[in-house]
Amino acid sequence: MNSSRILNSLLFKIIVAILLGIVCSFFFPDWLARVFVTFNSLFSGFLGFFVPVLIFALITPAISSLGRGAGKWLGVTVGLAYASTVISGLIAYGVSVATYSWLLADQQLFEAADIDEGGLSPYFTIEMDPPFAVMSALLLAFTVGIAMTAVKSDTLQQAAEELRSVIMKVIEKFVIPLLPPFIFGMFLSMGMNGNLTDTLSAFLKVLILATVMTWIVLLIQYLLAGAYAGVNPFRALKNMLPAYFTALGTSSSAATIPVTLKSTRNNGVSESVAGFVVPLGATVHLSGSMMKIGLFAFAVMYLTDAQLTFGMALGFVLMLGIMMVAAPGVPGGAIMAAVGLLQTQLGFDESQIALMIAAYIAIDSFGTACNVTGDGAIALTVNKMARGDLGGEKFNASVPGAGDPAAAAEDGAAR
Repeated sequence: MNSSRILNSLLFKIIVAILLGIVCSFFFPDWLARVFVTFNSLFSGFLGFFVPVLIFALITPAISSLGRGAGKWLGVTVGLAYASTVISGLIAYGVSVATYSWLLADQQLFEAADIDEGGLSPYFTIEMDPPFAVMSALLLAFTVGIAMTAVKSDTLQQAAEELRSVIMKVIEKFVIPLLPPFIFGMFLSMGMNGNLTDTLSAFLKVLILATVMTWIVLLIQYLLAGAYAGVNPFRALKNMLPAYFTALGTSSSAATIPVTLKSTRNNGVSESVAGFVVPLGATVHLSGSMMKIGLFAFAVMYLTDAQLTFGMALGFVLMLGIMMVAAPGVPGGAIMAAVGLLQTQLGFDESQIALMIAAYIAIDSFGTACNVTGDGAIALTVNKMARGDLGGEKFNASVPGAGDPAAAAEDGAAR
């Protein structure tokens, strides 16, 4: 990775924004800080308006296209990917219950919004009511997507895909570039409110825990896949290391597809299965991303003394698993797709959303590496099923973009 690419990366910009926010909090006058508080208020309002539209635009074509794919094998692969992603989220909940009581003991997360009580408030606010609620957007996307599958209308499918392209362009050209100043404003507010030390101390522990847990998730995936496929899980995991480290460097599932394909083939997976599962997995399998978001979200709930029951966590994980399948293929896309659920199901405010975004992007490459390497475990499982002639149907699958890394790049990049 050359220097210009590093300087232009979202991770570098987020790190700079955090550091500048911390430094500027020591000397910024209130009137100047209120400029960024105003910006954050407007940007947060826009996100509240935009997220339901994003959910509908991304999930509708994702569901309708699944119904037009390769039948049983597409369903098997997507089902395995979804199950893996959900199980990762449930593990995150279990880990949070088992460790946060002592790992985050005597620590508390203060909201940047508390600074308003000291007189630092936006110069003005604008109400931006969303066209519909997040849950309404999700239900509408399911209803329309399933109906489009039954109708098989090429016109509606093309319109849905074009709407998805438009929304992704808004994310890529407008939302993502504005994340660094949004993060800057939030850390500036936390610093001026005197809550920064406790926040960073608590979340540094969670960052380390999330990184370690992505490794444990991979170990579990390969132990299960190895036992089912009859292969040595540790050798299979070792063969996937080139894909893991490539993903660490690129932070992109799509850019890693060629290496993932080669590593998967080295595990004895047939060329047809690898060529189908790996590119598809780059789009729909996000166990590492789920682990990160789950641990971060549950940490925020714990640190703010918010009530979190198993039922709440289960509902959040199940819905987030669906959101991950449709996550936009841009840096930070997965966490942006999760914003709506964090707000509606867990009650997060703008400061907590900003902290989630910063933490997620900080170890983005580790989540991507987990996602990519886990695709190899799914490929082993599907390969075993194909050899066993699942349901009497030989493996003969094709789905748009599944065998073409370039075609998959649009949906699988930087997830």
